[in-house]
Amino acid sequence: MTEAEWLECDQPQAMLDSLPDEASVRKLRLFAVACCRRVWRLLSDSRSQKAIEQAEVFADGGLSDDELRAASSAAWEAHLQQHDAAYHASQAAVWTTSQSSAFAAREAADAAIAATVCDPDDPEEDNAYQSMTLHCIFGNPFRPVTVDPSWLTATVVSLATAIYDERAFDRLPILADALEDAGCINEEILNHCRRPGEHVRGCWAVDRLLDRK
Repeated sequence: MTEAEWLECDQPQAMLDSLPDEASVRKLRLFAVACCRRVWRLLSDSRSQKAIEQAEVFADGGLSDDELRAASSAAWEAHLQQHDAAYHASQAAVWTTSQSSAFAAREAADAAIAATVCDPDDPEEDNAYQSMTLHCIFGNPFRPVTVDPSWLTATVVSLATAIYDERAFDRLPILADALEDAGCINEEILNHCRRPGEHVRGCWAVDRLLDRK
């Protein structure tokens, strides 16, 4: 896939295929988590919900392999009791806890889409959502933005940290203003922070500022 094709692509599985072998395992798992959070409304069993939350904690190094396996086992038992859309959504929760983050990303994405297909009230826009999320998380892998240390003022770092910790992505335009005040003129990062629509944990702009891989 070329740079132009990546920037225009709206097929999540093709985008996942095009990522380099050294793609961040953390970001791949956070993509899986985002896919699951998209169908959270279909999860009635707390074991499925906990598995997604645990997978997110694991992505950031806050959970052991054994704890992730325990969450996965509980989520597996929960999904066997579900049907139709809820079955696929709860299956996505299971895949999110896979030891392989690449497998988690691919299979959770597929299961989440299957859940929306089975849900008569869903507009089935998850291909578009997932591709938008991959763009949010991985940015432009052909031309990554380099952060100038001078941009990392106390205000910028504090804002970026709060946005990440609190999922306060509505504050991204404020972060863009703070970056401009710090001397940032990079249109890619400024435009991304001001882009309308949903952002998720793993957002490349926030990650770059916080030096998260």
